[in-house]
Amino acid sequence: MTVRLTLVCAAAPVGREVRFGDVSLDERSLRQVRTAAGSPQPTGTPCVAPSQRCRQTALALGWGEVAVEPALRDLDLGCWRGRTPEELAAEDPAAFMAWMTDPEAAPHGGESVRDLCRRVTAWMDALADDAGRVHAVVEQAVVRAAVLGVLAAPPQSFWSVDVPPLSTVEFTGRAGRWHVRMGGIPQQEVGDGP
Repeated sequence: MTVRLTLVCAAAPVGREVRFGDVSLDERSLRQVRTAAGSPQPTGTPCVAPSQRCRQTALALGWGEVAVEPALRDLDLGCWRGRTPEELAAEDPAAFMAWMTDPEAAPHGGESVRDLCRRVTAWMDALADDAGRVHAVVEQAVVRAAVLGVLAAPPQSFWSVDVPPLSTVEFTGRAGRWHVRMGGIPQQEVGDGP
């Protein structure tokens, strides 16, 4: 049987500076989630990463009961949690640059990009062959790690995968082999042209 895994990237707070770590969504962000067109409605019990942002996104999507999946947690940023990238780059540019360029680096005392990629790939490979459709709301880093794992891309490519908030990526898998499935053209755009 083919497993169809859909990862939905969690919403992001609107208009706030980027800070590492979990933040709650504001009302404006939640409205954007509720009006998101084409949001997948899962069958069975969908899962979410343990962050507040992921749980709020799933609730705003109308997913109802969800299972929290610890293996889908965000990249552990250790002592950098709560800080902005700008603060870190100004305070210790060498450590920040090492983290951005070396997938083995974890100068923050947390998890390296390579470790995150291994964790996410292991979770995907552990899905039962009869799992059917699996939906999960996760952080951007988890989507990036899943894409790299399926494509067998080097972890150095991690920062080259752009994952906008509320975007979805679908993976299909059977017998330990995974494929990335790109979305189709929305029906209202077919035939539109100059």
